[in-house]
Amino acid sequence: MSNTKHIVCPHCGAVNRIPEQRLGQHPKCGKCKKPLFTGHPVELNDRTFERHVSRNEIPVVVDFWAPWCGPCKMMAPHFESAAAQLEPHVRLAKLNTEQAQQTAARFGIRSIPTVAIFRNGREVARQAGAMDARSLIGWIRSNL
Repeated sequence: MSNTKHIVCPHCGAVNRIPEQRLGQHPKCGKCKKPLFTGHPVELNDRTFERHVSRNEIPVVVDFWAPWCGPCKMMAPHFESAAAQLEPHVRLAKLNTEQAQQTAARFGIRSIPTVAIFRNGREVARQAGAMDARSLIGWIRSNL
């Protein structure tokens, strides 16, 4: 039997079981039939955060940001680029701390942007401050 990974659909939130060797073959959600990997960060909120960080069996990297934050705006295209380069082995996600204040408070986010890596629902690394795509990818890989 092949190794499988649970992957949360970025569109409908369904949990899909995908054979590990098929992750790079553009798998689709069994429920909504949309691609499980889009090459773009997934937008999270207080309601969807826990499902994505605890049910994905690939690391989830979350960018805690706010729309008024200049460094957050500067980092956004780099985070987008990193998502395109790291999927399907890492899921990148964004959480607007202005809209998801409960989750931001739960994780003690005091400066933004803050990037955190989650594995099996647990935070394994955190970095505050803006990074370019190369630095971000290097930091993520060094912490996995």
